[in-house]
Amino acid sequence: MKKVFLFSGQGSQYIGMLQDYYNNLESVKSILAKSNDILNFDISQIMFEGPKEKLTETRYTQVALFLHSAIVYDLIKDKISNDATAGHSVGEYAALYAAGVLNFEDALELVALRGKLMFEAGEKKPGTMFAVIGMEDEKIEEICNELNNESEGKVIVPANFNSTGQVVISGSRDYLREVSVEFKNRGARMVKELNVSGAFHSPLLNDAKEELANKINSLSFNNAKVPVYTNVNAQATSNSDELKELLIAQLVSPVRWTQTLQNLKNDGFTSYLEVGAGNVLQGLTKRTISDVEIFGIDKYEEYQKIS
Repeated sequence: MKKVFLFSGQGSQYIGMLQDYYNNLESVKSILAKSNDILNFDISQIMFEGPKEKLTETRYTQVALFLHSAIVYDLIKDKISNDATAGHSVGEYAALYAAGVLNFEDALELVALRGKLMFEAGEKKPGTMFAVIGMEDEKIEEICNELNNESEGKVIVPANFNSTGQVVISGSRDYLREVSVEFKNRGARMVKELNVSGAFHSPLLNDAKEELANKINSLSFNNAKVPVYTNVNAQATSNSDELKELLIAQLVSPVRWTQTLQNLKNDGFTSYLEVGAGNVLQGLTKRTISDVEIFGIDKYEEYQKIS
């Protein structure tokens, strides 16, 4: 049975993340203390106590999600084997860590920089994102191509292909709010604005991409111990140079999660374990592929069942 570890993306965060592990395991206390020192702020307090508005700021959310995934992975890696990894958006950094491409410190610093740059980009160039439900992927891409006018500052692009019939679009805040009704007019069942601080996975993050690329290129990437299915092309690779290039491109490219799940299924993966906060990826998996085993490890009590 081929097993893949999936790592959660933004939207899976909640107040109290990792607190049950912290209360029960000295090793988790030590890792979080070390992380606070690396980050120069107390991420554990934000994870445990919030407030929610602070935890949902992308500069904190992304770090919190990475830590949750990486710490749970380290606890289970000797108990459950895996044959590949994949992560949704920021979850890709945890997937690279779990595959041995990045060490913990480098991955954490990269995620912190990514979150900071994305937060700042959202302040400089206001953007937003909308979920479009009940419309074919190709139709959504067609409408985005028709309405997108980057030269005039009117950006609208597909950002996340999450599951069959669920796509998130991203772009210039006022323009996207104005034209989003077009998707409903052309047959979408629901079009809903998301609570985000910017136009993630869009050209509005090009400035952030340059600084992130400089940091990524300064780090040493290892070849992956198991293949990583990447967001940009939904394909598996273990090559360190390719993983580096794709991680840079990921910031302004759509997350091809639907295709990633379909490719995993076609490649013979029958067991899917979501490692980290929440159960969003379990839901997307159930809506996209069938006849596979799907489970998750988020809370300490779930971890105890396999320890």
